[in-house]
Amino acid sequence: MPTKTQLKKYARLAVRTGANVQKGQGLMITAQTDTAPFVRLLAEEAYKAGAAQVTVRWMDEYVSHSTYKHAKMDVLTEVPQYLIEQMKFFMDKGYATISVSADTPGLMADIDPKKLQAAGIAANKALKFWREHMMGNRSQWCVISVPTKGWAHKVFPQERPAKAVDKLWDAILAAVRITADNDPVAEWAQHNETLHHHNEMLNHYNFKSLHFKNGLGTDLTIELVADHVWAGGKEVSTKGITFNPNLPTEETFTMPHKFGVNGKVVATKPLNYNGALIDGFWLRFENGKVIDFDAKSGKDALDNLLKFDEGSSRLGEVALLSHDSPISNSNILFYNTLFDENASCHLALGRAYPMNVRGGTSMSLEDLEAKGYNNSMAHVDFMFGSADMAIIGLTQGGNDVVVFKNGNFVF
Repeated sequence: MPTKTQLKKYARLAVRTGANVQKGQGLMITAQTDTAPFVRLLAEEAYKAGAAQVTVRWMDEYVSHSTYKHAKMDVLTEVPQYLIEQMKFFMDKGYATISVSADTPGLMADIDPKKLQAAGIAANKALKFWREHMMGNRSQWCVISVPTKGWAHKVFPQERPAKAVDKLWDAILAAVRITADNDPVAEWAQHNETLHHHNEMLNHYNFKSLHFKNGLGTDLTIELVADHVWAGGKEVSTKGITFNPNLPTEETFTMPHKFGVNGKVVATKPLNYNGALIDGFWLRFENGKVIDFDAKSGKDALDNLLKFDEGSSRLGEVALLSHDSPISNSNILFYNTLFDENASCHLALGRAYPMNVRGGTSMSLEDLEAKGYNNSMAHVDFMFGSADMAIIGLTQGGNDVVVFKNGNFVF
């Protein structure tokens, strides 16, 4: 079990470096009920930072499981007006948000995927304004994780429950650069500079496309949108406030052209999607769209993801990170995208980030789509990096540049 000092450091890191809550600003925290002790620390740290008010939206995944199991479709697809008004309040008041990701992998495996999909579509349509607000960086947001018994058991199935939770705590704190005697806020300032270097180098090259190839069968070419911007680490809200949307993060990412993806990509880690595990899967793209796919397990869930809406079968993000990185070197499969995506190069099916094209956060949807922006209600990351990944960048002038060799950045 981490010490009280370590837990306070983590809460302070999430508030100060992650969401970077400003004096007089509200903070909304979304969390599972099992994470309540740590959420209380987050609230205390937020008030110390000068937060005007901290509001917690509690979720309980086991109650959600019962609801999906027993409730009728018309109930599952109804989004209450009070919830819509609540999110409008947070948006209009400029609240920062912290989401505590701690789902139990596979918990929803016995639930009809059509129920999950229908409920997801209904929620995304009703709360479209909120998704656009957050993905447009109009306020600071941050995603973190803390262990729960169900999640820890999946990661460390051979351990006793208490020991499994302790080991997951150790892994999480190591991933977010917290030790017994360090200052993680200072360490993250240095880490953000390393990520900024990768962004600068990639933006300097201004590649027309990237070609990915490894021994597992990935042979994929991704065209990048004109005026694309590589980002990663700290970001800046439209109000000029810096924040770290993900703790941990090791990636630098940008926007693929929605019609410019061709070839095959083979996933290297399972994907936990809507509580179902999709494993051993591959996708084949033609002119940006998935035209064929397969999976050793969870194929129905993958099919539902690809059919979620028109944009969910196209890419909205390509992210690069060296295979030789802290989370990758831990050799732990977290079954949690926040961590697993930071152990491997990854792609996202669905919606792109407007910030990944120059001037994108102030563009209309029509102007974004003219650039090659992919619009979708989904945004689902999956991992495809490997120790032997090679990446060749094609410059605007037609020259090849080695970006990755043996799974790692060459610059």
